[in-house]
Amino acid sequence: MKAKYLSIPLAAIVLSSCGGNQNQADDAAMSLAKAYEDCWYTGVSVNQWEVAADSKALSDYTGMVSADQTKNWDIITKNFNWVVAENCMKCEVIHPEENRYDFKLADEFVDKAKAANMKVMGHCLIWHSQCAPWFHFDADGGLVSPEKLKMRMKEHITTIMQHFKGRVDAWDVCNECFEDDGSFRNSLFYQILGEEFIPLAFQYAHEADSTAELYFNDYSMNKASKIEGVCKFFRPLLEQGLPLTAIGMQGHIILEDGADTIIAQYDHSLKCIEELGVKAAFSELDLSILPNPYGFSGANISDKFAYRPEMDPYREGLTPEMEEAFNNFWVGFYKMLLTHKEVISRVNFWCFNDANSWRNDFPIRGRMDYATLFDRNSQPKSVIQKLIDLRKEQ
Repeated sequence: MKAKYLSIPLAAIVLSSCGGNQNQADDAAMSLAKAYEDCWYTGVSVNQWEVAADSKALSDYTGMVSADQTKNWDIITKNFNWVVAENCMKCEVIHPEENRYDFKLADEFVDKAKAANMKVMGHCLIWHSQCAPWFHFDADGGLVSPEKLKMRMKEHITTIMQHFKGRVDAWDVCNECFEDDGSFRNSLFYQILGEEFIPLAFQYAHEADSTAELYFNDYSMNKASKIEGVCKFFRPLLEQGLPLTAIGMQGHIILEDGADTIIAQYDHSLKCIEELGVKAAFSELDLSILPNPYGFSGANISDKFAYRPEMDPYREGLTPEMEEAFNNFWVGFYKMLLTHKEVISRVNFWCFNDANSWRNDFPIRGRMDYATLFDRNSQPKSVIQKLIDLRKEQ
């Protein structure tokens, strides 16, 4: 690869200036999570292969190094203090049939995280996508009644949350419920129950575990129409006592959309959430440096585009100019975040390294993207030290 990334774990970084004083020793042990621990938690999503090696469970992401990724775990625990499961706690995995739950993968993930003294985010309880096919239908194939769906939602949320009570610190209760214009997504949950399904889900979640933090999570939350629509919906519910801890903003960012524009948009979004009176979290951050097909935005996983070589220009590695643009974006983004540190509870990155990142295959399958903070060999990129240096300058 053309870009020259660091080739040692972040916890062992030694600054280029020579000497052996205590400050340099502290720098060598510094991680992004440690540098920002007085501001917010720093998290990352974890896939099932990073929890338990399985030679038969080959991932088909572009650029995947190997199936046995458990070696990543020690690097993850040194550099992050909060983890979220990428897929194994979603409905289609954990509740595949109406009267059957499968907690195997999720238990392995949670147990391993708690053994490392990490905080755990449960992702996610109610989501139209990756929802088990049975959830909204009756035996005849028709949509269930509102009362039946309420019963299923309550049983689903209660069973899962009580299973993990005391081990999972927070939950994404409802995920991706709004369109980019701030209107409600016409999901099956909405078709059957209307907007009532959202406060009901939070009610059921709070009843199941009153100690857990409860989040709403969505993408394209940099768009004014969306964040303002979300806040408008939740404001009266919060006044009525809705147990909402924080608004989660995914942050699947495309560099081509304009660094300054994106940063200014999220600055506005954070102000909106602060006015709402709850915490804000960045729940699924990544940064695609590849061309943006047809002005595409968001993270609707059903959206796909055909592969074309001109849309995949960095198969041999990043140019120095693109690496600099990548670094500059994150430094500018973090400078903006620091102006809102009182309202931000967590800054969470989606996928640990470039090999594992879903951005390689979304929205165009087979491309080579560089969306995370660690390269394809799980080595930290230079941007991490730049972000640590930024915090030390404050």
